[in-house]
Amino acid sequence: MVENEKKTLPVIAMRGLTVFPNTSLHFNVGREKSIEALKFALKNEGEILLISQKNINDEVPKIEDLEEIGTLAVIKHAIPTSPVEMRVLIDGVRRIRITNFTQYEPYLMAEYENYEQVDEEGLVIETLKRKAIEYIKEINSVNQIANNDLLVNLINEEDNRLFIDKTANVFGGKHQQEILNAKETVKQLDILVEVLANEAEIAKIDKIISQKVQKGIDENQKEFYLREQLKAISDELGENDDVDALEEKIKALPIENSYKDKLLKDLNRSKKMPAISPEYSILRTYLEFITELPWNKESEDTINLVEAEKILDNDHYGLEKIKDRILEFLAVRRLSNDRKEPIMCFVGPPGVGKTSIVQSIAKAMNRKYIRMSLGGVRDEAEIRGHRKTYVGAMAGRIISSISLCGTSNPVFLLDEIDKLASDYKGDPSSALLEVLDPEQNFSFRDNYLEIPYDLSNVLFITTANSLQTIPAPLLDRMEVIEMSGYTPEEKEQIAIRHLIPKQIKANGLENVNVTISNGAITKIIEDYTAESGVRGLEKQISKLLRKVAKNYVEKQDKGIETKKIAITSQNVEKYLGTATNRRSELSHKSSIGEVTGLAWTSIGGEVLTIETTIFDGKGDIILTGKLGEVMQESAKIAISYIKKNAKLYNIEDFSNKDIHIHVPEGAVPKDGPSAGVTIATAVLSALTGKKVRGDIAMTGEITLTGKVIAIGGLKEKSLAAHRNKIYDIIIPKENERDIKDLPELIKKSVTFHLVDRLEQVFDLAFEDKLCK
Repeated sequence: MVENEKKTLPVIAMRGLTVFPNTSLHFNVGREKSIEALKFALKNEGEILLISQKNINDEVPKIEDLEEIGTLAVIKHAIPTSPVEMRVLIDGVRRIRITNFTQYEPYLMAEYENYEQVDEEGLVIETLKRKAIEYIKEINSVNQIANNDLLVNLINEEDNRLFIDKTANVFGGKHQQEILNAKETVKQLDILVEVLANEAEIAKIDKIISQKVQKGIDENQKEFYLREQLKAISDELGENDDVDALEEKIKALPIENSYKDKLLKDLNRSKKMPAISPEYSILRTYLEFITELPWNKESEDTINLVEAEKILDNDHYGLEKIKDRILEFLAVRRLSNDRKEPIMCFVGPPGVGKTSIVQSIAKAMNRKYIRMSLGGVRDEAEIRGHRKTYVGAMAGRIISSISLCGTSNPVFLLDEIDKLASDYKGDPSSALLEVLDPEQNFSFRDNYLEIPYDLSNVLFITTANSLQTIPAPLLDRMEVIEMSGYTPEEKEQIAIRHLIPKQIKANGLENVNVTISNGAITKIIEDYTAESGVRGLEKQISKLLRKVAKNYVEKQDKGIETKKIAITSQNVEKYLGTATNRRSELSHKSSIGEVTGLAWTSIGGEVLTIETTIFDGKGDIILTGKLGEVMQESAKIAISYIKKNAKLYNIEDFSNKDIHIHVPEGAVPKDGPSAGVTIATAVLSALTGKKVRGDIAMTGEITLTGKVIAIGGLKEKSLAAHRNKIYDIIIPKENERDIKDLPELIKKSVTFHLVDRLEQVFDLAFEDKLCK
């Protein structure tokens, strides 16, 4: 044994390679530490220590991740192949043992001592060596791992140490480090013979597979030969077990036997197909999709009304009637096993919390939550899926979503159901009829599945901004729950409880002392937003806090300490700029031919001004402002009523006058009958020259006889008037019953004038009494 002599040399950690003495090896070096170690060695006689990693997946191995035994090598060549990689040729010199790592950065350095094997002679050694040579010949006859020269050198090598090192370098495989670690020649040869015996057995099996395949093929069928060879290999390795597992899964499905038989027939058909066949891929994907569906897997409902109420209150401010209806729904679900209650449809303007309240329902029931947006969906296959015969076929979005969520009873939100479209590919709203009908959805048939799937346990909930575009048969299957806009006070509370904390976190200001006063929130609501919901309010708060974050970071960079940032009504404009809400600038002055009306749209209530002017002409009625058909008819009814009753109001014959009625914001479409009273008042004002009060708004449909009849959307219209500082509203008497459902703020601050005749409207709207 060579005398142990401790020296220090640079170290390269070898990933997936073990270097033996008396061998030469090419390899690439790419890690920064390894390149630095290589450069150091090249400057100092070229000696370097090569140590294998225990785990080849470690990009940056620690000292404890390296083997103790390695090889001292001499660098013969080192050529850069790129700016970050070198190609190296080394000669292994002798085994070494690392005794101590002396340096980790910028490259590894270690003390080492020689670690030489104990040379042994005898019959056991000779027998093991001969057995190893026998196995080498057997392996090489099949796989040609070593070339003839190398094979001759190995067989004729008399030095046991050289024989072991060279053989282990070629045939050692994953046992190379174990051979390198062994000191005794007998142990090294034992390991080597065991490895070679295993390789020889593999070579025999490979030969058997090749012969088996060769018998079953024709010389000219090369493609078929390759497929048969793959099949034979799979049989030998037992890789067809997954087919058996798939068969067991199909047999366990809770479906009718006729459908099981069809699926098993498809599986048997796929066994006979080559794996590279497109039809094989289609069939396997189809069968795997069906077996992975959650046929009987349900999440357990945990309906506790006290907890559910807490969740709803924590997630949403206000909406008391909506919450009561949800709690009623949950109570019925808990008491009854009948799953055929109507589908809930939350209808309201954007930003009032329709989507988020469905998430709260899922949380309260302890169910998975799925959201599917129907906006712009125009292909029936989106709902029902494609037949599997088509290339790229897949299940519809309903079945696919259920498969992804992993349970058969999620809370499934069909968002924006009013935005469905249709074209030549079909009508998705018709496909939804089966999905949303409790009498039918227990056996929903997706075109891709071709097997009925039970959707009766799924809790479907829909949302919409408007009911007008929802087809009547679909609407008939849903219970409509209206979600109106918020009052300013409700918006303020929502901002304080939800929006501001959320945006402070989103903008990284949790550790900054930022306060936003109630006055600042009120100013943002009044001057920078005009909406029924709070989506625009959240955007403005986000914008404000982004400005705060920018100013805070700039001061930090300048070394200025900021203890507190206070946003008040006085400095809001500094962050958000000039107020953008022009609606608060409505003129409240009395004028002729100009009347303030109230409208309801899918995004909430609106205040609109109707202007009328009279001039010489041919008795034409000119309507501008992109008015819809119903609104045009309201204008004609108003003018016909005034013509009939012209003498009552001392109006001269105006058959030779043109009447021009205009509703500003001409690019925005407008329609509906509720502007009837507003148009009649504006026309009468223009004809009589009498001023109409600018501090009063009105809404109501009219008839030819002058009756004022009920309208819809009273809450949204009242909120719009309140936003624009109008506190007197004329409404039909028939809507008196709706006043009790209005927010307390509106009932306290707004005066409602109930009318059932146009004459009453004129008495209230005109500054001066009209002569009758």
